[in-house]
Amino acid sequence: MTDAQETAEQPSLRTTGGAPPDNGVPAGGLPVPLLEPREGIPPVVADEESLAAVTAAFAAGSGPVAVDAERASGYRYGQRAYLVQLRREGAGTALIDPVGCPDLSGLGAALDGTEWILHAATQDLPCLRDIGMRPTRLFDTELAGRLAGFPRVGLGAMVESVLGYALEKGHSAVDWSTRPLPEPWLRYAALDVELLVDLRDALEKELDRQGKLEWALEEFDAIASAPPAPPRKDPWRRTSGMHKVRRRRQMAVVRELWNTRDRIAQRRDVSPGKVLGDAAIVEAALALPAGVQALMALPGFGQRTGRRQLEQWQAAVDRAKALPDAELPQPGQSVSGPPPPRSWADKDPAAAARLSAARAAVTALAEELAMPQENLLSPDTVRRVCWEPPSPLDPDTVAGALTALGARAWQVRLTTPPLLKALSVRPQGS
Repeated sequence: MTDAQETAEQPSLRTTGGAPPDNGVPAGGLPVPLLEPREGIPPVVADEESLAAVTAAFAAGSGPVAVDAERASGYRYGQRAYLVQLRREGAGTALIDPVGCPDLSGLGAALDGTEWILHAATQDLPCLRDIGMRPTRLFDTELAGRLAGFPRVGLGAMVESVLGYALEKGHSAVDWSTRPLPEPWLRYAALDVELLVDLRDALEKELDRQGKLEWALEEFDAIASAPPAPPRKDPWRRTSGMHKVRRRRQMAVVRELWNTRDRIAQRRDVSPGKVLGDAAIVEAALALPAGVQALMALPGFGQRTGRRQLEQWQAAVDRAKALPDAELPQPGQSVSGPPPPRSWADKDPAAAARLSAARAAVTALAEELAMPQENLLSPDTVRRVCWEPPSPLDPDTVAGALTALGARAWQVRLTTPPLLKALSVRPQGS
């Protein structure tokens, strides 16, 4: 159905905003399509004078501020923000271009102490921090939905099930580095923050009704205060298809091609996958081509690949082939903590028995509380406490071990009793 047809056939469902329905989906069971921001699409802020005016308006606003960011994942190198959307009572909606205004620390400072509302906050916080925006308080509507037991927690699904509005999500994966940004994209971006405050308020009430509000607030505080994630060690090991690569010389080819691709992608500011696909890297590693002609015959290195490009990829392969054995990467990835659980039965049957009992206990408790088990206690925490249980085994030592592993106070309170019992399990026949 075209937009024109829908307008003609369902005029009562077209809306430009306003207060959400009192009880979720409106009468008739159909969500109301949200097609226009309440005050229309605001102009994009792309200069310091306009940014100063927005900063003053948001500093003078009241209540929490809804925040979102759009990246160009799959198109550009890195995860920088290419558009920042904000909405606050008394200030309306603002769309800010971080290309024209790369330093938003003044705006961040103006909002210091204000609660920020984000959906899936951990996705947007890194790129927001890069431009000077760091919340001290936040409310994550996606995480709130998980804790409250909603089966679908995407923004569109949450807005529809909680508030009764339908958001159009067709522009989520577009290239947000495009300039100028098309009007339909800007409308989509403005609508992403249109109802975040309403969603936050409804979810707060639901969490309070379920007795989970304090748990959620602990989670939000932990996200806001968490330091930036450290750089990933040996990121080349995450190449898709890496499980096919067995020999150390082949692993060296993957590493050299991955690092070469990364340098080129960073220099060009394009997604690494647009420079050379993971599948092509793995094919070259498995084949160990002797020259450009052999490389060109491999999938991913076809006729459309220029001679100069082929030569640079072959040079990377040759560098890896020429490495002395002592400089070849070791199989596997050196990580701290327990080995993969699939090997526990052979390495430590007692630990395997503890893990089986602990997983069952956490799953049962999560089902009772109507939340995903990973939100009740992270699988990594469960594995670590089962591999090296505290001694002596008592409620205080288990609680201390969980706290040391990063569990929040509410998680410790709820999971210590069942984990204490699970950690006391012994293998059959022992």
